[in-house]
Amino acid sequence: MGAGSKTFVYQSIEHTNGPFFTDRRSLEAIRERIVADIRATVADADADGVVVAMSGGIDSTLTTALAVEAVGSESVLGLGLPCHMTEQAHVSDAHTIAEGMGIDFEEIQLRPLLDVFDETVASELESETEADDRPNERNREIGNATARLRMLTAYYAANRQSRVVLGTANRSEWLLGYFTKYGDGAADAYPIGDCYKTEVRALAKHIGLPRRIVSKEPTAGFWATQTDADELGARYDVIDPLLYRLVEEGRSLDEAVAELQLDRDTAEEIVSLHADTEHKRATPPTPGIAGRGKGGLLDGSDALE
Repeated sequence: MGAGSKTFVYQSIEHTNGPFFTDRRSLEAIRERIVADIRATVADADADGVVVAMSGGIDSTLTTALAVEAVGSESVLGLGLPCHMTEQAHVSDAHTIAEGMGIDFEEIQLRPLLDVFDETVASELESETEADDRPNERNREIGNATARLRMLTAYYAANRQSRVVLGTANRSEWLLGYFTKYGDGAADAYPIGDCYKTEVRALAKHIGLPRRIVSKEPTAGFWATQTDADELGARYDVIDPLLYRLVEEGRSLDEAVAELQLDRDTAEEIVSLHADTEHKRATPPTPGIAGRGKGGLLDGSDALE
């Protein structure tokens, strides 16, 4: 890990509470920056508003709240996109929150789409033996398909209504590749994408999100009982301090493990997740024939000389 992977945009904000921005003044500065960025994103796209896929969790709720502040409730569309029965309570939370924010909210059940996909596509690409032998892998693959169906739906709504899609990933998830490529990893902007999960929680409390949302166990909603901690091997209060030292400060793994008194195996698993998912954070490469593939007219390229 190194500083080259940073996308942090709040260098001018003074740290007053350790490495993370969790004090009132810093959180207010971040809030203002994100709101201004959402407003500029919509204006630059000449769009009529934004679409947010609302899961009922802290990330999507915070993103929606900041979007409302940025462009007004009339310009925000929330989508509840459940696919499993276990998600219904979370979608109900999202619906209640959307009503409280005064935004339009549409609930669309994706299970019929997933069932058709499973019957017509997935069943043709693997045998019953493979499905039986690899149940966990299949869960993940079907979970990825579900995430892509959700983003397909969000972009359809955005295209039909001249809106932009706001992603809900935070920096912790981004650095660990804890998102589906071209699923929840596809969006026009990530308002909270520079905030570690620790900062997301602090910002959510700062702007007054409901306690039940802030305290929910994080989950990607891939399958019943799935949680972030189970998938990542540690909770965010362990992951964030390690990532910060490795990525933002460029410290060595040995130094970070010693300072934080972490289990070495856990730390190495987190580092491996970051390394193994680098492809998710990169623009798909081209061969670079004749110096092409490095950009266009506005990036300082010498391709036309």
